[in-house]
Amino acid sequence: MAQRKYLYAAMAVQTLIPSELSIQDLQRTLQFAVGPRPIALVSSINRLGQVNLSPFSYFNIFSTNPPILIFAPSQRLRDGSSKDSLLNVQEVPEVVVHAVSHAMVEQTSLSSTSYERGINEFIKSGFTAVPSTHVAPPRVAESPVALECRVNEVIALGEGPGAGNLVVCEVIAIHIDDSILDEDGQLDQDRLDLVGRLGGDWYVRAHGDALFEVEKPVTTLGIGVDALPRSVRLSTVLSGNDLGKLGNTEMLPIQIEIEEFMQHHRINAIFRLYVDPIERREALHLYAKEQLDKGKVHKAWKALLVDRLNTHNTDTE
Repeated sequence: MAQRKYLYAAMAVQTLIPSELSIQDLQRTLQFAVGPRPIALVSSINRLGQVNLSPFSYFNIFSTNPPILIFAPSQRLRDGSSKDSLLNVQEVPEVVVHAVSHAMVEQTSLSSTSYERGINEFIKSGFTAVPSTHVAPPRVAESPVALECRVNEVIALGEGPGAGNLVVCEVIAIHIDDSILDEDGQLDQDRLDLVGRLGGDWYVRAHGDALFEVEKPVTTLGIGVDALPRSVRLSTVLSGNDLGKLGNTEMLPIQIEIEEFMQHHRINAIFRLYVDPIERREALHLYAKEQLDKGKVHKAWKALLVDRLNTHNTDTE
C-alpha cells in the first residue's frame, strides 16, 4: 500500500503535549477530538433528600455481566470544587442514568447550569420527576430510557481543576418507554432519536439519514485488506471504507459467477466504451464503488474480478 502511505506521509500534522497546554485548551482539544460522546442525564440525592439533576458526556457502558455504567464528574475548572452529583453519590450511593433524546436536549443543557447546592434542577429545567422503583433519586419522565443504579465505587483520577472522578454504577432496573420499541418489542435506534455531545456547543443527532449500519466481523472470518488484489488496494477510486467492506468478505465469487457477470449490461457497456485497460479498470472500480455504497459487496467483487479475469491480471502480492 505504498501509494496510500505516501499520501498519509504528505499530510501536515500538529503535535500537542498535554503538559504544555492550559487545562482549558487541553479540555477543548480532547472534547472536539473524542466524540460523539453519549450523554448521561443523572439524577442523584443527598442525605437531606435534596435532588440534583445533571448531564455528563464523560460516560459509557463498560460491562454487561454485571451491567456496569460509568460517568465521570470532573472537578470544576474555575476553582477545582466538586460538583453536586459527586457529593451526592458519596452520601447516597444511588443514581438514575437517563438516555437523552433530541426532544429533551435543550432542557438537558439547562440542567447543566451551576446552580447552588440544594437547588432542584428538575424544577429549573422543567422535567417531570417520577418515583423510582429501586433507588431513592427520582426518574425523568420525559427520558426514553431510565436506568436505576447503585453506585459500587467512586475512583478519583487526580486533583485540582479538570480532574475526573469515575462513578461506577451497577444497573438494577431499566425503564423503557413503549413508544421507542419496534414491532418485535426491541429498542428501535431511529425512534430513540438520541443525541451525542461534541466539542464546544456542538451536538450530533442519531436519527434518520445520520444512522447507518456496518456489518460486524463476528460470525465471519474476513480475508482482510492485505489479501485484496494489488490493483484494488492501490485503487484511486476505492476509499479505505470500501477496502474494509471488501476485506470483510469471507467467500469470493467463484469463476462461473464472474464469467456470467461479464454478460451484465453495465459490464458490457464498460467494455464497449473503454478500450484502454487503465480507463476500463477505473470504470469497473467506479461501478464496484457504486455497488458498495448500496451494500452489494458480492456484486462489487464480481465487477472487480471481471477486470482480473479479462486481463489475466496476476498483480497480487
